[in-house]
Order: sequence, then C-alpha cells, then structure tokens
Amino acid sequence: MKNKINAHNSILDLIGNTPLVRLNQITKPFKGNFFAKIEAFNPGHSSKDRIASYIIEQAEKTGILEPGNTIIETTSGNTGFSIAMVSIIKGYECVLAVSSKSSKDKIDMLRSMGAKVYVCPAHVSADDPRSYYQVAKRLHEEIKGSVYINQYFNALNILAHYKSTGPEIWEQTNGNITHLIACSGTGGTISGTARFLKEQNPNIRIIGVDAYGSVLKKFHETGEFDNDEIYPYRIEGLGKNLIPEATDFKVIDEFIKVTDEESAHTAREISCKEGIFVGYTSGAVMQAVKQLSSESEFTKNSNVVVIFPDHGSRYMSKIYNDQWMSDQGFFDSKNVEEEQAVEYVK
Repeated sequence: MKNKINAHNSILDLIGNTPLVRLNQITKPFKGNFFAKIEAFNPGHSSKDRIASYIIEQAEKTGILEPGNTIIETTSGNTGFSIAMVSIIKGYECVLAVSSKSSKDKIDMLRSMGAKVYVCPAHVSADDPRSYYQVAKRLHEEIKGSVYINQYFNALNILAHYKSTGPEIWEQTNGNITHLIACSGTGGTISGTARFLKEQNPNIRIIGVDAYGSVLKKFHETGEFDNDEIYPYRIEGLGKNLIPEATDFKVIDEFIKVTDEESAHTAREISCKEGIFVGYTSGAVMQAVKQLSSESEFTKNSNVVVIFPDHGSRYMSKIYNDQWMSDQGFFDSKNVEEEQAVEYVK
C-alpha cells in the first residue's frame, strides 16, 4: 500500500485558522496584554479570503453562481485579490472595479491573478457614475451571466467572520479576551467577529477604527449621515463615504479615528519592532491602541486582541516607500529618523 500523501486539495483549504501572536516591543509602554490576529497568514495574505471563499461557496449552494458565470466586485484591493484567487480555483471569470486610492502594488497583483480591472476615481461621491460602486453595478448590468458580490451590502460578509474569525479568537484566548480592536471599512470583519464574541461575553469591549474623512464614527454616535465629514484621505480599506449594511453598529461599543500620517508611521514601527510586516490598516489599528492607552482604556489585566488585516508587501509603493512618505509630508523633524539610509558599495 502506498503511503498517503499529506497535501491540501487546493490553496483554499488554507483559509482561516490564522495565528494569534503576542506583541512585545511596541506595547511596552502600555498597561495590559496585547495580541495580534495576523490575517496575512491566509493564502491571499488578507482577511478578505474568508469572505471571498464563504460568499462564493454560498452563492454556488443556492444556485446564484453557475459554471461559466463572471464574478464582479467593488474593492480597494484585498477583496478583489481574494475573489480573483477563488475564481481561478473554481473556474469563474473575475471583473473588479477598484478605487484609484488602491496602491499600484495591489492593482498589479489583481491583474497578475487574471482579473479584469477597472480603476475608478476615489474622490467622487458614492452615487457618481464614475465611482467604483456605480461602475460595478453598470458592469453587472452589461455582462450577461454575471454575479455582483457587493461586499458592502452583503450580510454574508458578516456571517463569514461570525463563523470563523470570532470563534478562532475566542478559542485562542480561552475566552479571556477583554477588548477587540479592528478597523472598519465594509464592517464585515469587526461586525461578524464582535457578534460572536458578544454572544459569549457581552462585556467584551469592541472598538472600531475609523479614518478622518469618513462618516462611520459620527453615524455610530448620532445616527446621522454627515456629508460634511467626507474629504479625501489616504488609508485604503478603512472608513467609508457611505453607510455599509455589512456594518452592525449595535455590536460596536465605540469608534476611534486615526490619521493617515500616524497610521503610516505606526505600520513601519510594527515592522521594525515586532518583525511583522504589516499593511496600512494594521498601522491604523495599532495607532488606535496607542491613543486608547493614553486615555487609560486598559488595565494590567486587559487582554487586547487587534486584527492585522493584511501584508506589508501590498504597500511597497506607499508607506514603505520613503519618496511617497516624503511626498505626503509624512517625514518631518519628528519622524525624519525613520528614513533608512541605503549605501551603495562600488
């Protein structure tokens, strides 16, 4: 009898069960214990693998998706990559409407995964025909046999994390988690994870991270959509200029806003101090931890879990590029020491 080969059937089998890692250096000044859920360990290097796989699987089960169909989605990059990856394995065409705010690295990755990419202007209103929301809707109408995932308004976005990320964190912390801090874009990650955790222990504090220029924090606090809150910002996959139905505001206790500049520097700090090469939104969530710590949110007994959504390789032309950082005005007298000298030996 031949020995059984211990192999996965496809790359999709590797989605989920990402590690929880203690943060040691960057959190030294803070009270409490801090742990990062590192979603870059998913095969598509982000938390969006979870929703891409789950939503497509459910669409197949219900007959919405059939062989030969085309999958269409609106994305800032990570969801698109995950959908393109799943589409390759399952044999679907993939068409993506992408925000121009997405890094060149992300757009190049999408094309390399066989997706057809439409890059749409970032700084237009959600109902503008050029916005990536409207372009995706138009493509869905024009392409026969297409299915529009629509992660911003798809309840399965929440359910994917309710069934995976939430239970994983609960098990990994043995139920001892006191705080969950996560960025909120579509809201699926924080909402699904929080919904599960709150069912286990309603006293767990759920804190969402929002961007300046986004409407989420004020809407959570007042129920008001304030168009005057909207202005351009640089962080990808964080905040929104509309209210996504995939955000369950009831399970989020508080939102905190972070700046583009501080989030960029904090991402670089994580990489240098913890050896974890993280993306822009990971810097944002860690920046929120810094701000919350200064507000005495945590005690020595706090067990804080932060979600690091993706990998730093998708931001080589942005936050890890010194010229880009300088062009944004992010290198000033306070942060100039972050610039790493490169010496060429001739």
